[in-house]
Amino acid sequence: MKRRNYYLSQSLQQSLFVLSLIATFSFINIQPASAHCDSFDGPALMDAAKALDTNNVELIRKWIRPEDEAMVLPLFHKTLRLKDGDAEVYEIVRTHFYETFVRLHREMEGASFTGLKPVGTTAHITVMSDKALETGNFNQLLVALNRHVNAQLTEKYEKVAALYPVKDRSVEEGRMFVAAYVDYTHAVEAVHDILAGGGHHNH
Repeated sequence: MKRRNYYLSQSLQQSLFVLSLIATFSFINIQPASAHCDSFDGPALMDAAKALDTNNVELIRKWIRPEDEAMVLPLFHKTLRLKDGDAEVYEIVRTHFYETFVRLHREMEGASFTGLKPVGTTAHITVMSDKALETGNFNQLLVALNRHVNAQLTEKYEKVAALYPVKDRSVEEGRMFVAAYVDYTHAVEAVHDILAGGGHHNH
């Protein structure tokens, strides 16, 4: 029993380590982070669309703070009343509802709102994380995360390792080494900081 618990503990530690690493690379990648909750294929806007389709305002309340309900809920009901009216007017009011809803949700997270994003703009790994919740298959996500993290770390290491023997041969080669070294060590330090202090939700 103790041996089994030990392996479960090891497995949990590996899982947490992988998730921390993937969070790290979302911070240090040059590409802008995906706007998950701003996107029409993100869970917040999908719930908002479903709420309008089914006349169920309860679906959206979890995404906003209690104090924001006074703004969002009346706007939801106003949008719903216009659903069977002029299509152009409804589209304008619905967009305003979506924007208000997402903006307040983003404020709850401490993030800025930069507009609604079309379907397909959510990072693939984020889509997979949502899919894991839907299917209950977390192992598939872990495999993908391991593959991604291994590739990222290996690439950074191999780049700086190749330049290490020639770092003192010329100023140009030395500067190339330093750039790769900074990228590599910052990645490692970021992993350490996240594991030591915990990560934060970021878009």
